[in-house]
Amino acid sequence: MKTITLDGRSLTLDDLIAVAHGNAQVALSDAAKIAVARAAQAVETLLARGDIAYGITTGFGAFKDRLIPPGQVRDLQRNILISHAVGVGDPFDPVTTRAIMLIRANTLARGHSGLRVETLELLLALINHGILPVIPRKGSLGASGDLAPLAHMALVLIGEGEAWLDGERLSGAAALARAGLTPVTLAAKEGLALTNGTAVMCALAGLGAWRAQRLGQSADIVAALTVEALNGTTAAFDDRVQRLRPHPQQINCAGYLRALLDGSELVRGHDPANVQDAYTLRCIPQVHGAIRDAIAYLRWVADIELNSVTDNPLIFIDPEDASRIDVVSGGNFHGEPLAVAMDYLGFALADLGNISERRVMRLTDEASNTRTLPAFLTEQGGLNSGFMITQYTAAALATENKVLAHPASADTIPTSANVEDHVSMGATSGLKLHQILDNVERIVGIEYLAAAQGIDFRRRRMGMEKRQGIGTAAAYALLRERVPFLEQDTLMYPLMEAAHRLVADGALTLAADAACRDCWSMTP
Repeated sequence: MKTITLDGRSLTLDDLIAVAHGNAQVALSDAAKIAVARAAQAVETLLARGDIAYGITTGFGAFKDRLIPPGQVRDLQRNILISHAVGVGDPFDPVTTRAIMLIRANTLARGHSGLRVETLELLLALINHGILPVIPRKGSLGASGDLAPLAHMALVLIGEGEAWLDGERLSGAAALARAGLTPVTLAAKEGLALTNGTAVMCALAGLGAWRAQRLGQSADIVAALTVEALNGTTAAFDDRVQRLRPHPQQINCAGYLRALLDGSELVRGHDPANVQDAYTLRCIPQVHGAIRDAIAYLRWVADIELNSVTDNPLIFIDPEDASRIDVVSGGNFHGEPLAVAMDYLGFALADLGNISERRVMRLTDEASNTRTLPAFLTEQGGLNSGFMITQYTAAALATENKVLAHPASADTIPTSANVEDHVSMGATSGLKLHQILDNVERIVGIEYLAAAQGIDFRRRRMGMEKRQGIGTAAAYALLRERVPFLEQDTLMYPLMEAAHRLVADGALTLAADAACRDCWSMTP
């Protein structure tokens, strides 16, 4: 297993995915150890001098003016974890939990937060030993960071809270003991450093961008299959058309569709009686391209946030004179950049679900597809319902997405006696984004099933085996390894789940990539 070294500056989305999925361990760079130790020493210097610094010798939030006696500084840091661990709801899944821990550790590795090396090393040890804190999903306002969920994460470091280890839910103390680890006693600033930041939002954003990129490619592939199933034309994908409206992702999408459909005998050539397709086919580059833009924007934001210092206050030490220390209160914990980007992608993906569901309708509605395919993709309509109700499910999911697409970042509720008077609601934006991703992956899976059924009917009606495109042939073959052509009604939900898994797990994109290398990209 590879080891990813954290320095607070060079963490990539690929690194995040590797650690989140349990495929890499983590370590602290030597330079980071020096920077972290230097900031921790600066905190001790402030305490020794009796300086007043927010969160170190004062209370938090509305208690920012309450001075804390030196003898109670450690109690203050423990209390912030105990009092702030108020999350509710189902816990985050293991992938998201590891991502949260990694991002928080990378932020702390920059050496502006004031915790000790041994405390940070223990957080890394939790990741490497598979100790996953039980972190409830709900409770963060997205400013002052993700306080409640991060408090649940940090509780395990002091032997409190709960954690998963080897599939068993244990107390934090029991999980540490089983792994041979010792809980820490928090020093000044450490509780605040562990809880005040955007790690939960950033994890949801990074994982969401990664999932969305795979989903966007899957949607392109499935849409190309639908073009074949409906006897569509590739004329609208002509590069000359795209270059006259030069949105890069639109151009990319059209190019990818042409590559997928290259060599296809199931697409329509020039037909004076049928010169253009419905919008759901003709406008795939324009619609899917706009969604690619939203994916690219969130990825850009997440890439920046992965290596950002987002707690408060931040410690700055004069490189020439370690006694010159500035403790600066700022607002890097505010999740607005992430919240807006996740909301943007959320409603963009909702529309990806809309256009996919409309293609399912066109595949199943004999009138809409001008009798290219039988009603509801079954020969014995009446006795068999065929794919009739799969479109209902797609419609239900698309409608749910329209509700979820309302931007959480458009809302704010003041907190902490109106000191924290504007919050981002970014964690809610992230949770909604992943719900929308779940739904659209399933809608695209339904379209995948229906398009393959339609392709088989077209071949039957033509009485010959017509060749598919380079990429669409690979996508079709992959599905047919798991789902047969349906001669009559059968239990649909296992087949829908099989198609969904090919979309969600990335098998579909891998199959297309193998057949059509380097054809899909997020940038021109």
